[in-house]
Amino acid sequence: MGRIMVVCGETSGDIQAARVVREIKKMNSNLEFTAMGSEALKDEGAEILIDPLDVSSIGFIESLKNLKEHLAHIRLLKKHMRENRPDILFLVDYSGFNMLMARVGKKMGIPVVNYFPPTAWIWGEWRAKWMARYDAVIAATLPMEREVYKRAGAEVEFVGHPLLDIVETEKSAKEIYNEFQISKNHKVITLMPGSRKSEIDRLAPVLFEVAEKLQKDNKNYQFILPLAPGIEKDYIADMASKYNLILKIVRDSSYDIMKISDFLLTASGTATLEALIMETPMIVLYETGWSTYKIGKKIMKTDYIAMPNIIAGTEVVPEFIQDEIDVKNIYDKTKFFLNKDYLLTDKKKKLKIIKDKLGEKGAVKKTAELVLEVGGLN
Repeated sequence: MGRIMVVCGETSGDIQAARVVREIKKMNSNLEFTAMGSEALKDEGAEILIDPLDVSSIGFIESLKNLKEHLAHIRLLKKHMRENRPDILFLVDYSGFNMLMARVGKKMGIPVVNYFPPTAWIWGEWRAKWMARYDAVIAATLPMEREVYKRAGAEVEFVGHPLLDIVETEKSAKEIYNEFQISKNHKVITLMPGSRKSEIDRLAPVLFEVAEKLQKDNKNYQFILPLAPGIEKDYIADMASKYNLILKIVRDSSYDIMKISDFLLTASGTATLEALIMETPMIVLYETGWSTYKIGKKIMKTDYIAMPNIIAGTEVVPEFIQDEIDVKNIYDKTKFFLNKDYLLTDKKKKLKIIKDKLGEKGAVKKTAELVLEVGGLN
């Protein structure tokens, strides 16, 4: 029986890894899976060796605080690999940790496939050279990812982005308007202040104040806030109640809402890529701890934060970062676009061009095939 070890860190990586494992099982049912992962991988039948969610972290300083635990996890995985040698090591995201695991795989003579590899186009090409040195086969999901790893000498398969298979809705615009009781005469403005409470606490008041100013300008603006998973409606409603605006708070409907949105005000993150795929014009906000921001600013190799801009190599969607986050400036920029429909149409066309660079659907299946091929399990 073949063996695959999966290594990921945060919830998003666990979910992405589980989707690939599910596809692999369709192709070869005679496999055992062990994992550093969490509930999604467990649901797919993987034996969970380590659940890393208690020590997963965002930011440089935050990661250093958990260094001791990370090193202990590597030792445990190495021990298991020596005793139960896997045919392949499947690394998903969790870049700092998985860069070390790629080296472990190389030293033990175990082939490696890396899905959502280290963001070398942001943090430096040395990361791509590191993965190439340790013979990791890269399942590239983004065009700039493919290019930077090819330059580094890595073996690269461009699988496309898995969100292309997920970000869609079968509902017509008319059905969505009816479901949420929105008039077609309204301009729909969607607010997405983030998925973590710390992020929401920083950005939601800014977005609500911008929305309040816009509402005074035009009573036909309809504001909608799709709740991120794990965020309570009352938590958001209580914050919004301090502002004079008409706001609908909805759950599990972000793609439906993006489809009918004229404009989106969003925190940086996955939502920017989802909005890109839905071709929704947007403004992007990014704010983090000052220590993380200062360190990141010194070593980042890109001029942009928003994924559409990074892919395009130029500013297609406006960005407001750290101390640039100012209610008046965001209000002025949003009002400028909302008052000129031709600008919104132009933004949609440009987003469509960027979206086409993401490749075609089927990333999960292509990645599953790659894992089986590299591991000699097909």
